[in-house]
Amino acid sequence: MEHYFQKEIECASQEEIRSIQNEKLVKQVKHVWENVPYYRKKMEEKGITPDDIKSVDDLHKLPFLSKKDLRDAYPYGLLGKPLKECVRMHSTSGTTGKRVVAFYTQHDIDLWEDCCARAIMAAGGTDEDVCQIAYGYGLFTGGAGLNGGSHKVGCLTVPASSGNTDRQIMFINDLSATILCCTPSYAAYLSERFKELGYGPDDITLKAGIFGAEAWSEEMRQDIQNTLGIKAYDIYGLTELSGPGVAFECSAQDGMHINEDHFIAEIIDPETEEVLPEGEQGELVFTAIDKEAFPMIRYRTRDICKLTREKCSCGRTHVKMAKPMGRSDDMLIIRGVNVFPSQIETVLLNNGYAANYQIVVDRKNNTDTLDVQVEMTPEMFTDNVGEIEERQKKLVDDLKSMLGIKAKVSLMTPKSIARSEGKAVRVIDKRKI
Repeated sequence: MEHYFQKEIECASQEEIRSIQNEKLVKQVKHVWENVPYYRKKMEEKGITPDDIKSVDDLHKLPFLSKKDLRDAYPYGLLGKPLKECVRMHSTSGTTGKRVVAFYTQHDIDLWEDCCARAIMAAGGTDEDVCQIAYGYGLFTGGAGLNGGSHKVGCLTVPASSGNTDRQIMFINDLSATILCCTPSYAAYLSERFKELGYGPDDITLKAGIFGAEAWSEEMRQDIQNTLGIKAYDIYGLTELSGPGVAFECSAQDGMHINEDHFIAEIIDPETEEVLPEGEQGELVFTAIDKEAFPMIRYRTRDICKLTREKCSCGRTHVKMAKPMGRSDDMLIIRGVNVFPSQIETVLLNNGYAANYQIVVDRKNNTDTLDVQVEMTPEMFTDNVGEIEERQKKLVDDLKSMLGIKAKVSLMTPKSIARSEGKAVRVIDKRKI
């Protein structure tokens, strides 16, 4: 049976959704014009005033915001409300330049927690569940967002935060936790640990997992589902837009419903910035239409995906985004070829490897090198050099047919790649570009 947190809006007609969006967008553009001088200046440079925006059809006229804008306006330049009305901030785990900071009024937090509650109920959660949250708390949005959503659903919430794997397992077992929220790479690590401790899928009380904050493949999903005996649901979000819960998977497990009463999604060509028709692949752009403290308009996410309005078996009517195939800034250009880490992961998982790998890119004698370091699972570990060479050769061939370029493959002993309790570091690019 399908559960909904706010059925009326989650199953609203296209017309109703569009009318909510039109009303909120017009109001939001006025709010930003009056309260965010940084964005007002961008509008003035394009010769646009709030009077030019009468509905979602006019969205394309507005200027984009990018991560560079967020850095330039750091810390308070994009604030839409006086500080005394802001009650919290979060920050990204950004690895380059200044961190991105986002601000929230109490109203912003309420709406964000509603979105996370929708995601938990779409994964089958109710007030009977024990929801263990193993996302990081603190500045990262994952822990706080799903913690609030879990409270709203009425689950017993276990704010475990990330790390301390044996304690996580103890609480899952002792409290009979039924829903696990964490990053996919940490879920894979937990499932590996459960296996080592001798637990089969039937011995684990979990029934569902909500895994987001990093790209993961369908193969990795199957792996986690089989080991933990759960259904694994994807969730999508960005600190800039609030955090997890911007979009979430339903029982169909085929793309994520975007909470369209709060966020308008567009797909653009990342080069020309033209809006693309529905169903075309491109860069995802979001407008947050009711955020007060940090109102993002036409924010370029850099995520590459496509949108679909095909009818969904779960009854929800909100547009669905496909799992992002990577980020335009994650995409590696190696010897002139576009390579996404997710493509490499697919090949590894199809060959029976666990999701513990690192991609090392370098440049030697003016030529890019691609070295994929993969851990063998304990079952396949062997000292037989011939067998290891065979396996490496098979991966080299499979990667070449997936990527179109040759990669070097190094098979490593189990547990030799550092485990991550937050977002996994998958790519090490040593090129001085």
